[in-house]
Amino acid sequence: MLRWYDGAVYRIGELAEIAAVSKRTIDYYTSIGLLNPERSKANYRIYSDDSLLDLKFIEECKELHFPLDEIRRKLEMKKAKNIRYSEAEKQIRSLTQQMKQLDNELSVLIPFIESLDDFQKETLIRKIKLQGTALMKSLLNVTR
Repeated sequence: MLRWYDGAVYRIGELAEIAAVSKRTIDYYTSIGLLNPERSKANYRIYSDDSLLDLKFIEECKELHFPLDEIRRKLEMKKAKNIRYSEAEKQIRSLTQQMKQLDNELSVLIPFIESLDDFQKETLIRKIKLQGTALMKSLLNVTR
């Protein structure tokens, strides 16, 4: 790992290892503009701590099945100093719709959950509560 100004910089292999993704994935995100590396004097692509955070954010969004265009918009909003009201309103509508969809999917699972033994049931319910709590904290941060 190299040091760069006030943060670390990583070559592609280091970034891939830290973020637990392949170098090919990073190449792809770079080629479509989701990640924007600097170039070293030797013309190596170097990625900052911000790139690492962006990469983790992209992977989290992918786990939630967001399409790449939506991930791009979310990254742009995350980096923007001033967000237009209409864009924020659009994102809130999108999140609300996704929450409704997730609620519907959970309701379909309730009969299955009810059929489990107590340990399995408690384990699943604990996971759902943890994720729900994390989501609520995230949403509360938006309103502050």
